[in-house]
Amino acid sequence: MPGMNRIDAPSLLQLSRRAAIGSALSGIAALAASLALGNVAFAAQSPGFARWVAAFRDHALRRGVSPATYDRVMSTVTPDTSVYELQRRQPEFTEQMWQYINRRCSDWRVTTGKERAKEFAGLLARLESDYGVDRYVLLGLWGMESSFGDVIDNPKYMRPVIPALAALAYGEPRRRKYWETELINALTIIDRGWAQPAGMIGSWAGAMGHTQWMPEVWLRLGTDYDRDGRANPFGKPDDALAGSARYLVERGKWRRGEAWGCEAQLPPVFNTQLADNRSFRSYAKWQGFGVKRADGAAFARPDDQVKLWLPVAGGPAFLVGQNFRAVYSYNPSTSYSLALVHLGDLIRGNGGFRQQFPGGERVPTLEEVKEIQRRLTERGFKTDGIDGRTGSDTVKAIGAFQKSVGMEPVDGYAGLKVLARLRQPG
Repeated sequence: MPGMNRIDAPSLLQLSRRAAIGSALSGIAALAASLALGNVAFAAQSPGFARWVAAFRDHALRRGVSPATYDRVMSTVTPDTSVYELQRRQPEFTEQMWQYINRRCSDWRVTTGKERAKEFAGLLARLESDYGVDRYVLLGLWGMESSFGDVIDNPKYMRPVIPALAALAYGEPRRRKYWETELINALTIIDRGWAQPAGMIGSWAGAMGHTQWMPEVWLRLGTDYDRDGRANPFGKPDDALAGSARYLVERGKWRRGEAWGCEAQLPPVFNTQLADNRSFRSYAKWQGFGVKRADGAAFARPDDQVKLWLPVAGGPAFLVGQNFRAVYSYNPSTSYSLALVHLGDLIRGNGGFRQQFPGGERVPTLEEVKEIQRRLTERGFKTDGIDGRTGSDTVKAIGAFQKSVGMEPVDGYAGLKVLARLRQPG
């Protein structure tokens, strides 16, 4: 979600695959109708909120929103007060970095990513040519942000963003100016005719579409890549991927032709003070210190500047450059950034990390995750389906199972240890 700081929380994607990406628009219309019938808790428009709407009007108009649009949208909106709890809610389980990466680089995501790479090869080639952003980084971003479009019209996770942003702008004092600005950005999008309120469906914080644009990103960096007359993060992925590529270039300072970095192998005797996560040196310079690519290949561009990063003591080491920082700009989390570029590399056909994280496990296969879900269901734990994808219900079910049998830690992770315990009788 560009523009929003996020904590590394368990994946919330437990969604059935859509037959085609183009079904998203009809799904969004159905979602808006469903939410209007009460699947999301809206507060009535209280006198206090109505007074705020009236007072906020002058501010919105000074920022360029037309009186007609403001009155049409805001006079009937009721605040989605459920967003207050969603903002305050902390992750139920704490993830280690290897768990975070494994969940997001799942067998399902890699397989689906390879399918999308073939399906949208022409689009990805054009984007790569026009923006210089590696197509596999874009695929990793698409997979991380919406599971290649599956999340964008699912009412379990998405909601109308105008009522959500209105509630945050009205009742969330800690970042009120930010939420007010994003609400005005959303109203400006409507004013320009790019979207209607019912079609603006997103996260509780207002992130929308295939690559989870915040309204400001849609407004400033949204790109009409399919030339249909408007920038649109929904429907076909063309505009969403183009806008995100533009974000990486303009705000992340992506460098055409450079890799994000690579996993590194350190020599047996190495001065770890060199791994200060600050000092940039050329690949050739690092090679002079005995640092190599973990896969044994030669550095393709030995003069590119990178720094040495050791995210977890005893785990894999990485040489990371400016393009890793560009990914980090999209969502300032090192776990997110490493998972995203690793997912892209796996879709590309590269192998997993050569050096494992301490205490880590390999990624379970799709069939192994299905077996976990099936065995949990047989024991009375609700996983909301047997599809090989570890969404929030599966995570909660695993946590409840771990607690019931005394497994430690209770982390909700769908891994091999949980599978082994489930295979035991009783």
